[in-house]
Amino acid sequence: DNPKQSSQIPVFIRILDINDHAPEFANYYETFVCENAKAGQLIQTVSAIDKDQPPRGHKFFFELVPEFAVHPNFSVVDNKGN
Repeated sequence: DNPKQSSQIPVFIRILDINDHAPEFANYYETFVCENAKAGQLIQTVSAIDKDQPPRGHKFFFELVPEFAVHPNFSVVDNKGN
């Protein structure tokens, strides 16, 4: 709650698609990371949806771009639930 001790940084996410409608995030996400967050701590869970048919047949995966995968400050874990 102290503006002098907080910062913001945008995170850009590239969404790739192979058919009519591009996938979208299921919700708007605004994520906060506290200074005392532990290594390996879950920070945010994201989910995606796609308007293409069949509605329950879509499989999504999320990954860090190769440039940041070597020594990342964040990691992405697939929970197998889109």
